Amino acid sequence: GGRMERGRRRSEPEGADKGSMKRTIIKDWKTRLSYFLQNSSNSNKRKSKKAGKHRNYFRPSPEEAQLWSEAFDELLANKYGLAAFRAFLKSEFCEENIEFWLACEDFKKTKSPQKLTSKAKKIYNDFIEKEAPKEINIDFQTKNMIAQNIQEATHTCFSAAQKRVYSLMENNSYPRFLESEFYQELCKKTPISRAAQGT
Repeated sequence: GGRMERGRRRSEPEGADKGSMKRTIIKDWKTRLSYFLQNSSNSNKRKSKKAGKHRNYFRPSPEEAQLWSEAFDELLANKYGLAAFRAFLKSEFCEENIEFWLACEDFKKTKSPQKLTSKAKKIYNDFIEKEAPKEINIDFQTKNMIAQNIQEATHTCFSAAQKRVYSLMENNSYPRFLESEFYQELCKKTPISRAAQGT
């Protein structure tokens, strides 16, 4: 009967492990999500209140989460949504896209010309140049244009690349995010009422 045992064991993961694998994926996600939420709350000005660090962002209501499916901007504008999307991209090994987009958003808000130049160089070194640690997928011409523009950095240095990365995320990763287990779970109305949790 040994041979039958072995045969059965090989085909078992199909059904048996799928549930536990799904749980592991969602657990991985939650670990990453809490990491991103913590990191984004660290940069807030509430550094004195160490105890409140974890409490800054509550899980959104299912209604709130459903809003994210209406427009990509809705998702990016929401702190929790953005962290969830980053965690999702990390699981797909393409988080450099959102990191680049966020770096550009920060760059556009920079006031001082000196800072603008140093930030431009950092973004270029991190995301644009060949073999950059978080190299984004943009065409050669755009890369060249950026290389020239950062010599005298202006707020629009990365506009073309940022637009490209935005539409890449909007058309590829965003629809997959909306179909992900994790997002679906956020949109579910949880049976546990808040009152029950309080007891």
